[in-house]
Amino acid sequence: MGGSRDLGPSASGAVEAFLETARRVAPPAGDAPRLVFALDATMSRQPTWDLACAVQAAMFEATARLGGLAVQLVYFRGLAECRASRFVADARALTGLMQVVTCQGGRTQIGRVLRHARNEAGRGPVKALVLVGDAIEEDLDDLCGVAGELGLLGLPAFCFHEGPDPTVAAGFSEIARLSGGASARFDLAAPDVLAALLRAAAIYATRGLDGLRLAAHEDAAARRLLAGMTGG
Repeated sequence: MGGSRDLGPSASGAVEAFLETARRVAPPAGDAPRLVFALDATMSRQPTWDLACAVQAAMFEATARLGGLAVQLVYFRGLAECRASRFVADARALTGLMQVVTCQGGRTQIGRVLRHARNEAGRGPVKALVLVGDAIEEDLDDLCGVAGELGLLGLPAFCFHEGPDPTVAAGFSEIARLSGGASARFDLAAPDVLAALLRAAAIYATRGLDGLRLAAHEDAAARRLLAGMTGG
């Protein structure tokens, strides 16, 4: 795929830095398992965006000895801006993409993220979707319909939400359940929790349920995701 793609109409704004960085990123070699990493970049998300930028290397570290992982960054912000990078195979490349994105006010676009993941799976196997956010401002029934399509494709969504809002937690949980994935809450005061969840999602993407079960013997985040996926 190209260096960056718009997932629909975008608001006017300075996206040249992201595009230029994306063009410089080399695509992954071989057939590394693919994971879509989607982040809410609306204004309320700046602290968690910074945290995600700091801990996303955990996804690559968890799979380096297992053959590697290809990660695509997707973000939404502002007035209908939603973009996707190409797939990248190292943490430095993903950090470079994230560092040129600033959060802007706007409404959530989770539906566009879910549809993008569905469409990406039509182009080639995608093992998992990771969605990090703190709000749902769209019709949940519509989102659940697309989540169900992901489940039929065997593409689980791991939905990680920041904050105590029970409505958001319930919405993320339902999206995850219908897709065959799992949801979990994290807190900015405990950044290691998000890093551990990203590692566990990456292990699933590279080794499936068997790999997650093996990791769960020693890893609390893996046990958390495994329980969400299997109902155990």
